[in-house]
Amino acid sequence: MVSVKEYTSVTEVAGPLMIVEGVEGVGYGEVVDITIPSGEKRRGQVLESAEGRAVVQVFEGTRGIDTKGTKVRFTGETMKIGVSSEMLGRIFDGTGRPIDKGPEIIAEEYRDIHGNPMNPTAREFPRAFIQTGISTIDCMNTLVRGQKLPIFSGAGLPHNELAAQIARQAKVLGEAEEFAVVFAAMGITFEEASYFMKDFERTGALERVVAFINLADDPAIERIITPRMALTTAEYLAYEKGMQILVITTDLTNYCEALREIAAARSEVPGRRGYPGYMYTDLATMYERAGRVIGNKGSITQVPILTMPDDDITHPIPDLTGYITEGQFVLSREIHRKGIAPPVDVLPSLSRLMKGGIGEGMTREDHANVSDQLYSAYAEGRDLRDLVAVVGEEALTEKDRKFLEFSDRFEKEFVNQGSDEDRTIEQTLTLGWELLSILPERELKRIKDEFIEKYHPAHKK
Repeated sequence: MVSVKEYTSVTEVAGPLMIVEGVEGVGYGEVVDITIPSGEKRRGQVLESAEGRAVVQVFEGTRGIDTKGTKVRFTGETMKIGVSSEMLGRIFDGTGRPIDKGPEIIAEEYRDIHGNPMNPTAREFPRAFIQTGISTIDCMNTLVRGQKLPIFSGAGLPHNELAAQIARQAKVLGEAEEFAVVFAAMGITFEEASYFMKDFERTGALERVVAFINLADDPAIERIITPRMALTTAEYLAYEKGMQILVITTDLTNYCEALREIAAARSEVPGRRGYPGYMYTDLATMYERAGRVIGNKGSITQVPILTMPDDDITHPIPDLTGYITEGQFVLSREIHRKGIAPPVDVLPSLSRLMKGGIGEGMTREDHANVSDQLYSAYAEGRDLRDLVAVVGEEALTEKDRKFLEFSDRFEKEFVNQGSDEDRTIEQTLTLGWELLSILPERELKRIKDEFIEKYHPAHKK
């Protein structure tokens, strides 16, 4: 029997936090029902519980809460969300309430939003290829089921457009398995939220999307639970319903700012750039919920999106994210200025699990060689651009000019693609071969001769 206790002993309000004195038997993470003097009801969660004292974070903000007439009720339960397969095609706010004018969800099950840690010995190594229809991902930084591959962007770059394109185009090839997207947005503007919803509806993708939207004018503290609501829903659909789930979260930077706000309100000793020292652990509790379980056909793949403050990839948020996840996908402001979309910089981008998800039987036998050669040739062409700025193009050899031409066409034809352009992996690899045919055959040192004979345009009849 859960004991429910009510108190009127609020002694202090600081930022998003409220301190209640004289409490007994209150546990960490416990859900709190709050009634302010106006009669409005809010929800909170216990952040800290010491003898006779509880620190509560209030999800809807602390405006209107005073130390006299506020009633605080400790429920004895942790934060839960009611999950159901009926959530597909629905839109919720950051706390899990429907905002699409549809009916309330009849829950099949209630689950703790913090989830249960996955036993490391029960994890299956991610191998199966996910096709996003975007050449720079599918060919150069392949996404595989069960992976966590973040997108590092910057303020003003079109990461939202890229996220929407991944959400509507992503699919599992060659298998009749159910695929769905769980989308969580934190601190985005109404205009951005409207863009996502209209895009999902326009393309028909909404029927396989579950969306959680926390707007910029919603309380910042609400951003702490939004991604956990999404991940709990994803776990239910993946491991109970056997679905292949892609979780897209944007913007993780807003989530980390909310963490910093709580830490400041608690007067904690700040870590790097004022962020709490436990931010690494906190992010890991979300990222590590991606994966596949041995014996279960469902999977969770994560694509977290974060905007790097001042485009600084060494900033604590992208830096810590890079340690936890299996690579990164980097958007470049310099490439964006050239009018190339999505403005992907393939050189600092990386998918550490790519090799396990490509090749014969998964994508195509020549995939790894083509990807390596494209990367090498593009890197050489980029270096030559710097050289041209110093000595001029006249000083280049004929071979150098070919690499320079390759790098320009690689950006314009391979990296650049329309927001509704859905390329198959076959189309992407064929395009890669067409670009590699610009170079002398003897320069294709990273591709096996047998693949050159079979796929090179000059050898095709």
